[in-house]
Parts: sequence; structure tokens; C-alpha cells
Amino acid sequence: MQLEEINNLQEVTVSGTVSAVLGMLIECTGIERHLSIGARCRVVGQKNLQGNTPSIAAEVVGFRENKALLMPFGSPEGIGPGARVIIEESASNCYPTEAWLGRVINALGEPVDGKGPLPRGNVPYALRAQPPGAHERQRVKGKLNLGIRSINTFLTCCRGQRMGIFAGSGVGKSIIMSMLARNSQADVNVIGLIGERSRELQEFIEDDLGVEGLKRSVIVVATSSEYALVRRQAAYMAMSVAEFFRDNGKDVLCMMDSITRFAMAQREIGLSAGEPPTSKGYTPTVFSELPKLLERAGQGKAGQGSITGLFTVLVEGDDTNEPVSDTVRGILDGHIVLDRAIAQRGRFPAVNILKSVSRTMPDCNSEQENALVQVARNLLSTYDDMAEMIRLGAYRKGTDPQVDQAIQYFPALENFLRQRKDEKTNLDQSYNELAEILGISNWREAK
Repeated sequence: MQLEEINNLQEVTVSGTVSAVLGMLIECTGIERHLSIGARCRVVGQKNLQGNTPSIAAEVVGFRENKALLMPFGSPEGIGPGARVIIEESASNCYPTEAWLGRVINALGEPVDGKGPLPRGNVPYALRAQPPGAHERQRVKGKLNLGIRSINTFLTCCRGQRMGIFAGSGVGKSIIMSMLARNSQADVNVIGLIGERSRELQEFIEDDLGVEGLKRSVIVVATSSEYALVRRQAAYMAMSVAEFFRDNGKDVLCMMDSITRFAMAQREIGLSAGEPPTSKGYTPTVFSELPKLLERAGQGKAGQGSITGLFTVLVEGDDTNEPVSDTVRGILDGHIVLDRAIAQRGRFPAVNILKSVSRTMPDCNSEQENALVQVARNLLSTYDDMAEMIRLGAYRKGTDPQVDQAIQYFPALENFLRQRKDEKTNLDQSYNELAEILGISNWREAK
């Protein structure tokens, strides 16, 4: 047993009493002086007619008028005034190990894949750890092949970079996540499915990730039917597991779907604890917790590996300027926008190149690579500016040479951006295919 665990053991059992239950909020009296924010308790109800005694884990989320405010990890059914509240050992750590690869776990670090008990590592990792100090981190460096042509070329991702994937519902976030998990050249995948549909878990594992992808992945899942505390903790658990592999020198690809549902879970917790709602009902703690979570991804200290973070953001009503999207975009090192209009015309992945950006790409690429991509961007931008007139037949060929050139290359560029779910293209192939489309030979030697 670890020394830290021994120090955290309770010498005596300290208990209080439930005074009120309102929705998902449980008020407790008698032990508030022994508790702090984040402390873990167990609420034990009265024996019911079936002879069962309901018992649920709960977390302290606030204090009000000499009462502790608890939120349960499960259903509060069977809990009422007079129920006993027992202070438990803090469960703020997890114990990852290499043997977790290929496993599916829940927000509490318990296996949910039917493959038997989960091995326990020797080193505790805090679920709510602080990110490395800004002056201690290595710089972002070295390109990471993600296997998707449009991202490899126009939105090149570097090791230790953090990118957001912004999209409305049904535009292809889950598909692009599965392609990234299967095709990337990262050493380890840590995939957090936060608030996802329960039916999608097996489909994602069997159809999208596959046997080979699962071998180098750890999946942390909290479905939409689970309670707010569980959904929030699943995000912390995924990041802690990623930090374990980073500290062991691995290049980790940490994908989380979605950050919006993490924010919604934090909003539920904040509102229940009495926080005032601000923009679109989100509470102040939402906007303080987002950077604490997202900043944990990135390069590690000298001698460590990296965590490349790809976080999906479910934009409400396809509005990429709603509060969570706007906040996340300001924290991350770039954003990939999936456009519903592109998806509706049948091009997948539906990446809108002109609205997406990778902030670290210019420094990670060579001058020749940047120049090649800029030529293609200019052609796509020129076509986009004139798209309405071209579709209406109002543009006459020969009026503008640049527009004529954009019209000539657009079908080939559009086909380049289209990619089947089972198709994989590495970095060199991506650049060479783009150069061939543009008719630029010996582009790597160009000055």
C-alpha cells in the first residue's frame, strides 16, 4: 500500500445526516467542518420494502448556511431526510499501468468491457492534476501523421499541439475521430467518450477502431444517461491516463468527444450548487474549469513524451461563436471546422479548410511545404469568393485569370479533400498528391 494512501485513511468514522434533497442536490448537516470541496461521502438511506438499503457515493460541491451540498454519482432514489452521510477516503487518484492498453473503463477507473479486473499501477495520478509549468515544458515540435489528407496538408498537427474539432450534430465528428484513432502514428491513443450515446460504444470499438486500433488505446466512457459528476470525472480520468503514458516517454493522442458535454455537466453541477448563470446559462466555474482541463494536454517536461489533444466541440445551432466554442477556440492551438453545407453535398470529411487553422503549422513545416499549401488555399479562397456567381452562370470565362484557374483546379482539389473512412494517407503522400494536382514538379527543391 502506498504511503499516501495510508495517510489518507480515516482514523474514525465521521458521519452526518441528510437534511434535505432537492433534485440532484443533497444537503447534509453535522459534518460540514470535516469536509472540503471535492471530498467524497457515502449516503446510506433507510431499508426499503424489498429489504434493500440504498447507498450511493456523492461529492461535496459547495457549502451554504452551515450545510454541506452534495451531488450523487448515481440515482438519489431512496434517499431522504435523516439518511446517514459517511465521510469516505478521498478517491481523487487513479493508478494507471501499461496493462490498461486495450481496455474500456468508466469514470471511476473500473472496467466495463467484461475482460476481468483492471490491473493497478504503483504510482497514483491525480484526477485533477495541474498542468506542467509554462517554463518547464518543451516546445511543440515535430509533425504528427494523422492519416487524413485534408488535415495532414492544410492543417498539419504537431506533437503536443491541441486542436479543436468544431461541428454541429450529425456532421461527422465521430467518423473523423475514428479515422484519427485508427490512422495516426501516435504511440498510444486515449479516447474519452463524454456523454455519448451508449449504442455507439460497441460500434466505435468494433467497426471504427478495430482490433489493431484497440490494442494501443485506452477508452474512458461515460454515456449520456449517467449523472453530471460521472460525465465530468470521465474527462479528468482520460487526461490522467494520458499523463501516465506521457510521463513514460510516449507520444499520446488524447481525443475527447465532447468538451461541450463536459461543460454541460459542469453547468449542471454549478447551478445545483447555487452558482449564478451567465452566458446561455453557463456558470462561472465552466469557464474556469475548461482551461484547467485543456492545458493539461501538450508537451511534457524534458525527457517526457507529449499529449497531442484533439477535442470535439458540439456547436449549438452550427454557431461557432456560442460561449463554449468561443472559449475553447481561445485556449487551443487551432481549430478544425466541419461544415454542414459541405457534408450535405456529400464530401467527407466535411472540413472547411478556409475556416480552419493550425497555429503551429507554419513553424513545423518547411518553406516549400508552406508555399505549396498556400497556392492551394489561394485557389480555394478565390473559388469560394465567386462560388455563387459560378453556380448561377453569371461568371463569364476569361473575365479574371485567377478565377479561371480556380475553376480549373477546384474539382481536383475537392476530390483531394474527400476521403473514405477506411482510407489512409501519410504526410509525404498527402503533399505529393497535392503537388501533382497543382502541376508543380520538384516542389521540394523550389526556393
